[in-house]
Amino acid sequence: MDSYVCTVCGYVYDPAQGDPDNGAAPGTKFEDLPDDWVCPVCGAGKEDFEKE
Repeated sequence: MDSYVCTVCGYVYDPAQGDPDNGAAPGTKFEDLPDDWVCPVCGAGKEDFEKE
């Protein structure tokens, strides 16, 4: 699974770890995150992430 990096703040979404504090269980692919998911650090939307 690919990691994605926030182009605003540099946060890296690692699908192996997910984002459990925001409803994304470990193993959740970036593509499978809800459309309204935002960067847990800066609040940027999914459109502000690029494949690492």
